[in-house]
Amino acid sequence: MKTNVGGIDRILRIIVGLIVLSLIFVGPQTLWGLIGIVPLVTGLFKFCPLYPILGWNTCPCSAKKG
Repeated sequence: MKTNVGGIDRILRIIVGLIVLSLIFVGPQTLWGLIGIVPLVTGLFKFCPLYPILGWNTCPCSAKKG
């Protein structure tokens, strides 16, 4: 599992994940807020399983060399 989420992408994922996850406790108080776990986990682990499929990489630290 190589790092493919970096910088601003990671920060935005964590923030959005926390905001959506907070919907369980405030706002409509529905379990739809559990969807916030996805961006939160991908931000914390710096890996998005969809990125390799799409050929994307926002992490400059794992850019291909040579």
